[in-house]
Amino acid sequence: MKNQKTMKNFQKMMVLGVCVLSTTLAFGCTLKTHQKNESKTVLLTKNHEQPKKQFVKIALLLDTSNSMDGLINQAKAQLWDIVNEFTHARCGNETRPLLQIALYEYGNDNLSSREGYIRQVISFSSDLDEISEQLFSLTTNGGEEFCGQVIHTSLGQLEWGKNPDDLKMIFIAGNEPFTQGKLDYRDATSQAKEKDVIVNTIFCGNYNQGIATNWKDGALLTGGDYMAIDHNRQIVHVATPYDEVIIKLNSKLNHTYIAYGYMGASKISAQAQQDVNAYSLNESVALKRAKSKSSRLYNNSSWDLVDASESEDFEVSSIDKNDLPKELEGKSDDEIEKYIEEKKSERKRIQKEIQELSAKREAYIAKNQKAEKGELENAMLNAIKKQAARKNYVWE
Repeated sequence: MKNQKTMKNFQKMMVLGVCVLSTTLAFGCTLKTHQKNESKTVLLTKNHEQPKKQFVKIALLLDTSNSMDGLINQAKAQLWDIVNEFTHARCGNETRPLLQIALYEYGNDNLSSREGYIRQVISFSSDLDEISEQLFSLTTNGGEEFCGQVIHTSLGQLEWGKNPDDLKMIFIAGNEPFTQGKLDYRDATSQAKEKDVIVNTIFCGNYNQGIATNWKDGALLTGGDYMAIDHNRQIVHVATPYDEVIIKLNSKLNHTYIAYGYMGASKISAQAQQDVNAYSLNESVALKRAKSKSSRLYNNSSWDLVDASESEDFEVSSIDKNDLPKELEGKSDDEIEKYIEEKKSERKRIQKEIQELSAKREAYIAKNQKAEKGELENAMLNAIKKQAARKNYVWE
């Protein structure tokens, strides 16, 4: 009898142990799904937390020595293509990735020799207007181009994070041997691999010359892509029946922003200036920027009340009335809320129109003309899509 009771207790303990083990395994599973066709059910953590935010982190390392003006111009245009590429991306756990871009210049005599002729132009940021502004500020001058050192510097200075599901990429572009400098590029790429950062190399010149000067080897060591481009190729604009309307809608879109705080006035001015910069480069760049501004990735909650109001903890009553723009001075909280809602509704309508017309524009180009993609754009987008697929990113 005693043995039977002991056996029953043992069985209960085994059942309880299996239950605990099953629960532990369920909560310990990664949020990332491993196959595209698996169930899209998202497992929650023990505390029923939502999936963690996932990031796409891209560091652009641009050679700004002599003769690299064409590369910089292509990078200015490429910014909006990257944004538009990730607008419709989803991670394996069905969350939308947040895009952050950092920018370095190297190989310029105007930079400090003690720093290896390297400068961090901007750290990881999602402020697209600021990134564009910094790209347009770059100038070229001859210098020493230390590829290994600029990769090493960007790995050490930037906050790459430790989430294994984040997509972390470096794109380094230049036209001198990859071996220059005291710091061996193989040590730098080894460090990148430890941080789960993919190094992609873009040689500005002949494909075989890039291979001979170790640009391809620099990419292969981290599973990245090697590309060679004609950096002086001009950006080609293909006119469509939708261009003029999109440009006008973009101008109307700017009037839906309600600048507030100490940064408000300067930021809304910068927004308009980057529209001008994009258009001065090429009309197609302005159109791509307009499309980006109609997307979820163009968010200015730090200075715009409409974007700020999307936050769950936003309250009009908590805003310092001294931070409000002139059109809201002396208004009650209810009046301010109504004004924000009106601008929000107007913005959504305009953004939807821009998205629809941009889709028609792209369909028109695909049907009637050759694609207007530049050399750098083709190279980067192909690498991004391929490497994002390894992290189970999908596009709608």
